[in-house]
Amino acid sequence: MRVVLCDPSRTMRLYVTRLLQARDHDVKAFAAGPDALACMRADAEVHALITSAELAQMSGLELCWETRVLAGRDRPIYVILMSSNIDKQKLGEALDSGADDFISKPPVPDELYARLRAAERLGTMQRELVRLASFDALTGLHNRRVFFERAEGASRRSPMVTAIMVDIDHFKRINDVFGHHVGDKAIAAVGQAIATAGDVTGRLGGEEFALLLEGRAIAEGLAVAERLRVRLAAVRIETAHGVMALSCSFGVGERKPGESIDDLLKRADMALYAAKTGGRNRVVAADAAMAANAFMRPNTVIRARAG
Repeated sequence: MRVVLCDPSRTMRLYVTRLLQARDHDVKAFAAGPDALACMRADAEVHALITSAELAQMSGLELCWETRVLAGRDRPIYVILMSSNIDKQKLGEALDSGADDFISKPPVPDELYARLRAAERLGTMQRELVRLASFDALTGLHNRRVFFERAEGASRRSPMVTAIMVDIDHFKRINDVFGHHVGDKAIAAVGQAIATAGDVTGRLGGEEFALLLEGRAIAEGLAVAERLRVRLAAVRIETAHGVMALSCSFGVGERKPGESIDDLLKRADMALYAAKTGGRNRVVAADAAMAANAFMRPNTVIRARAG
C-alpha cells in the first residue's frame, strides 16, 4: 500500500518509514503538512496517511481534515493520527477532524502493522462497493449515473463532443422468443463491442447504450457507429431454437455551442428513434430539426420503444 507519512522529526520519519518498508509498503515521507497534502492530490494511488498531530505549517488535525475533503466516494484514504500525548479529548478531536484511527508516537511496530491491515481491509471493501455502485454487472460498462457524471467531465475537457446512442433491435421479441437469458447474452455482446469504442461508455438502461467521443466531430462519430453496426450485425448467438442474429440501431449527434450534455443526448436519442422508425439496423445523424420534433419528450433520454 502507498502511504504518505508526515512528521517534523527526521528521526521519527526514518523510524516509521523503515517499519513500513519492512512490510513492503511504499512510503512518501514529508516534514510539512502542505507538502504531504500536495503529494496526495497528485498521486491517486496513495491509500493511507500517517501524520503527527504536532506539525508546524499545518496542524495534524488540519491535515486530517484536508485529507478527508480530498478523499471522496471513489478514493478511500485511511487517516492515522500519531501523538505522544493521547487523551480522550484529543482522540475525539482527531476523529471529528477526519482521522480514522489514532496511534501513540513512537508507534509500536505490531500495533502499526495491525492498523494498516485494517486500513487495507476497509479500503478494499470501499473500492468494491464503489465498483458495484458504478458499473453495470451484465456488461461491465458504467451505469447510467456514472455515465452522466463522466459525460459532464468530458464536456468540460473538450469543446467538441459527439454522442452515439445505441439500441438493440427487436429486443422484446428476443426475450419473448428465446428467453431472457438470451436477451442477457445480447446485452453482454453489445457491451463488449462498445466498451473500447468511445471515451465514455455506459449502459443507460434495458437495451440502450451510449458512447461519447471527445474531440471528434460527427463525421467520425458516424464512422464509429457504422463500424459498430457492422460488427454487431455479424454477431450470432446460440440458442435452444438455433442461431440468433443480432442488430442494433444508432443515433449520432455532435454538441452545438452552449449545448448541455443532456440536450446533446436527447438529439442523439431522437436520431436513434428515427433509425428505429426508418427500418432499424442503421445509423442516423441528428440534425437541427430533430430538436423541435413533436415526438420529443423533455427531461429524459430513454423512451419506451417497439424494440
